[in-house]
Amino acid sequence: MAKLLVADFLKNSWSCVKTIVKELVSFKERENGSKKRNVNLFYFKNERRNDVTVEGWHFFLRTSVEYSNPQLTIEEVQGLIAARLLEACGNHFHTCGLHEPDDKDVNAICERLKKPAEGLIFPFLLNTDDIEPDRYSMSPLKESIVKSGQSAFPAANVTTRGLEIDQKFAQKYVGSLICQKEIELIDYCLKTCGDSYIDMADAVKYTQLEHFSEAFGIDLRLPAMRLPLAIMKKETADGLLHHVIREVHKDYEAVERVYGCIGRSMKSRTTLLTIPHSPKGFGSKRAAKGKIYFAGTKLKNVKVDYETTPLYPNAIDPKDVSVAVADDHFTIEGEKLVSYNFNETPSSPQFFLYILASPENAALWHGIGAFGASQLVKSYVTVRLACSRDSLIKDLKEKYGLAMEIPLQFNLVPEFMWAHPVHHNIDASIGCVENLVEVAKRGMKIEALPASSFIRV
Repeated sequence: MAKLLVADFLKNSWSCVKTIVKELVSFKERENGSKKRNVNLFYFKNERRNDVTVEGWHFFLRTSVEYSNPQLTIEEVQGLIAARLLEACGNHFHTCGLHEPDDKDVNAICERLKKPAEGLIFPFLLNTDDIEPDRYSMSPLKESIVKSGQSAFPAANVTTRGLEIDQKFAQKYVGSLICQKEIELIDYCLKTCGDSYIDMADAVKYTQLEHFSEAFGIDLRLPAMRLPLAIMKKETADGLLHHVIREVHKDYEAVERVYGCIGRSMKSRTTLLTIPHSPKGFGSKRAAKGKIYFAGTKLKNVKVDYETTPLYPNAIDPKDVSVAVADDHFTIEGEKLVSYNFNETPSSPQFFLYILASPENAALWHGIGAFGASQLVKSYVTVRLACSRDSLIKDLKEKYGLAMEIPLQFNLVPEFMWAHPVHHNIDASIGCVENLVEVAKRGMKIEALPASSFIRV
């Protein structure tokens, strides 16, 4: 299948290969002689975590999988394959020069894909660890997640104690969202991976990735990093994300500048820039409602209300909506954010802020324009642009060594996204697909998203 996918990718996504190869030239010129921090990643093997350090001189390409479903979905696998194709093709043509691809190139790229990434481009997974454990009504653990009181917890704080397979879910969705082998694998990892929900989810996904790497002839076991909570728990008060939270809350003008980047009005001030966790453990961004209050130009406090909130349905049954069950109400004094310390005030910063801690030089989105929110990309790009102009958050380059160029933006073209051959849903698990060749024949088409089209003015 690798040869089929490479040939199709070079035909339908050649413009993206040229884009990234040309960017590598500029990247090497910009980074020449500069020392960049190494990047700490991890992977799972035999249900155990292994840490790995990647040298900072690489050109990092981001893709992702979700903690809201332990099983690998078709969408996630397509994103992984697309990232490896872009990396392998980019590294190949960066080495031998851009030219019209031929069979020798296809064969050489296939050889690259059999092994972990080698070369300037390094693909990695960035996994959001503050997401709800069943955000999209796809988890076979959904009933026990709610019963255990953890449906509105950040995934990073969810424990596997008391979690078990939801038999009603399994019976209803076997073949469309999940397969029996995956149910058995999840049940096994629940019993062998300790108390951490996200460790269990990673163990499941990496076990599946090992199997499907062989099936596709492509090593899909990309190392990962978790954001934002894993980083914030380890940071000192001088850490990057602590600094970001302090800077965006320091006064009225600071909040106003961020609101301008994300298209929000200061009249309502109901978009919290970081969502304080409840003393009861709640941290769902969907379940949290709040408002920012000022005393003159000084941040006075932030009011937070956690309420039971519907989340999202899966693609098979639009009436089967997951839920974040929560009930708590409290106020955080402004000084707690102006002089932020995660240990004292645990919180989940918004994506457009915490993504600044990602080493990415390029990002691969999944179906922006149909399945993904273009508004999120606009906030991401506009915040990056403001930071590059030093008009939003100070000292990012000087103090933390961040390169503030806007990363390249790539996107799985929605019309070419893989789906279940029968049910046509992209959230089906990869184990539901009996004939992988049938899915692979849909091809692999990605597009470059011009950053200029996503800048808010």
